[in-house]
Amino acid sequence: MRKPGQVFLVGAGPGDPELLTLKAARILCQAQAVVYDRLVSEEVLELSPPLARLVPVGKAPKSHPVPQERINQILIELASEGLTVVRLKGGDPMVFGRGSEEAAALRAAGIPFEIVPGITAAQGAAAATAVPLTHRGLASGVRYVTGHCREDRPLDLDWAGLADPQTTLVVYMGAGAIAEIAGRLLGEGLPAAHPVMAVAGATTPHERRLVSSLGEIAGDAARASLRGPVLFVIGEVVSLYRSRPEAIVTLLASRPRKGAAYA
Repeated sequence: MRKPGQVFLVGAGPGDPELLTLKAARILCQAQAVVYDRLVSEEVLELSPPLARLVPVGKAPKSHPVPQERINQILIELASEGLTVVRLKGGDPMVFGRGSEEAAALRAAGIPFEIVPGITAAQGAAAATAVPLTHRGLASGVRYVTGHCREDRPLDLDWAGLADPQTTLVVYMGAGAIAEIAGRLLGEGLPAAHPVMAVAGATTPHERRLVSSLGEIAGDAARASLRGPVLFVIGEVVSLYRSRPEAIVTLLASRPRKGAAYA
């Protein structure tokens, strides 16, 4: 009986290939098969060996051409061929990456695996924009939530708990639900002037930023037509954002309202 190969659940980081960990880069360079998500950048994929089998399994909102159960089976099948398999995920595999689901499937099938962490999108966006996730006097904690639920179900979040002015709230995959999210937080008592920053394509050459407020972010984001992946940072820490004057560009056709910054 053929000895199974091994699966590595690898975090590809937010997009910039230089933000890969040394371990992630080394393992990717040794892969015989790479099963990768839609958000993995081309620059990161180029680190795969020329003869490696590349298997795209990316999902998009309301578009799941390869169901999660099939992805689990693909990993098992490739490893059963004796291959070294890299399951390459944007960000970190254990932060909204379903890494735990794939690990459970591999464990049940008797396939050896290892999890290699990556820089999650929130960390990448914080570094790229110089907006901290926590800051003394502004935010004593940070919470990560997803703006997109499984099977496109309605959001079911602890809105009262999330509406804490001393906590930075980071919303992953929230472009389609930001109006609902903002409305629910406003309904729980956060002020309309509460700062919000949207970052699209964080750490990549296509990165775009929009600084707004909780009361205006839904309209501003819609008019800016930010393309995914879009991360929202909601909290007083956004008040620390300062764009370089030479980097400011107008994203809207009309002149931005006073106080809105686009870069």
